[in-house]
Amino acid sequence: MKSDEIKNLFSQFEAAASELEGIECWSARELQELLGYSKWENFDKVIIKAKDACRTAGELIENHFPDVRKMVEIGSKAERPLEDIALTRYACYLIAQNGDSRKEEIAFAQNYFAVQTRRAELVEARILEFERVKAREKLSQTEKQLSGILFERGVDSQGFAVIRSNGDQALFGLNTKTLKRKFDIPDNRPVADFLPTISIKAKDLAAEMTGLNVQNKDLRGQSIIGKEHIDNNLAVRDMLTKRGIVPENLPPAEDVKKLQRKLDGEEKIFLKGSRKKK
Repeated sequence: MKSDEIKNLFSQFEAAASELEGIECWSARELQELLGYSKWENFDKVIIKAKDACRTAGELIENHFPDVRKMVEIGSKAERPLEDIALTRYACYLIAQNGDSRKEEIAFAQNYFAVQTRRAELVEARILEFERVKAREKLSQTEKQLSGILFERGVDSQGFAVIRSNGDQALFGLNTKTLKRKFDIPDNRPVADFLPTISIKAKDLAAEMTGLNVQNKDLRGQSIIGKEHIDNNLAVRDMLTKRGIVPENLPPAEDVKKLQRKLDGEEKIFLKGSRKKK
């Protein structure tokens, strides 16, 4: 997510905030639009899941999802009452956690509502960390799926490790051992845990391409599939270098496991603080 997009969403979410009996809250009807849901029926399903999560956490739903009514114009200066819900920051957080994570608005909201201090730069910094963690999770899922595809075509776990290592060498121009030494990565840790987001996504794209082509071309055997994976990594590298991005020259990033623990810790502090405010 780009910086200007984050700042624009930040302004929209800030403008939608209001107070109800001294408590910061958001209108469910307005939040529906902010989170990119065109139909109330679809958004209401997310609210129901969020309420269930609230109940499971031992919280009173009425403290975080009180029903309210507001008047809306229906033409000729006439108005009618519209059912709405006043959502606390905690309620909004639960809704974001249960929303469609593929939506950029949802990814933003998951971080916006988890940050107590309302400052755009803090939200932006957290989103960048969040996106890196999610990219690493996505790569793990892709590689797990690819491993399953290759196993059905005669490639065992050791063969998959060789194919993946050769793919990394094609993408970074360095073998795994040299790459770990260059980035000061412990021998027992995957290289991907210390790569910047763009490099993680590059590995993921190459792995996705390999999985797709192996199935579409019905490739079999370690040698043939290995060449396919190398070719895909070389293609991704070529695309990056043509745009001035040399993967092996990008600085390493913070250990993704430490980053995940940091984000989890911030969420625990937020949840604890939100419950005290009820």
